[in-house]
Amino acid sequence: MKYYVLFGPPGAGKGTQAGAMVERYNLCHLSTGELLRSEIAAGTALGQQAKSLIEAGNLVPDEVVEGMIEAKFRSTKGVDGFLLDGFPRTIAQAQVLDKMLDASGEDVTACISIMIPDQLIHERIAHRATIEGRADDARPEIVENRIQTYHAKTEPLIDFYRKAGKYEEIDGMGSIDDVRTRIFNTMDKF
Repeated sequence: MKYYVLFGPPGAGKGTQAGAMVERYNLCHLSTGELLRSEIAAGTALGQQAKSLIEAGNLVPDEVVEGMIEAKFRSTKGVDGFLLDGFPRTIAQAQVLDKMLDASGEDVTACISIMIPDQLIHERIAHRATIEGRADDARPEIVENRIQTYHAKTEPLIDFYRKAGKYEEIDGMGSIDDVRTRIFNTMDKF
């Protein structure tokens, strides 16, 4: 079983590329946002817990997200692996993921990191806001806060996966097809 962590700043193209990665390599796409929404819609115990936290304006704790991911690992059949999108976001989450996989004799195959400069993040998110009508993406101060949060909290994962010999950086500049080719060339090595 392969376990890929899809990584990169907001607007890097993770969502755009994930579908092609899933299709080509027969992976289950585990997006934490989608997982939360489906658990809430299904009315599971985890979903009810997440819903009450979100409705109160609180973040869903790591344990809840980790529980959903672990349940998906156990229940998903007929795939060759998983594409983790939005998890892990911190070193602590990466360590939990390692323990979770180690318990079944598995480990992270690679961290596929799509990288773009901060200026392009602003441009892409502003463009996405107009196309998708996402109000949270339309305000420059919110976008800047997301970028700074990414640099402070999530970017340390680069060193974590680099030290583990699992970090693969993809140049996110150029056309969607150019970036996809770079991703496929990297993933074909595994």
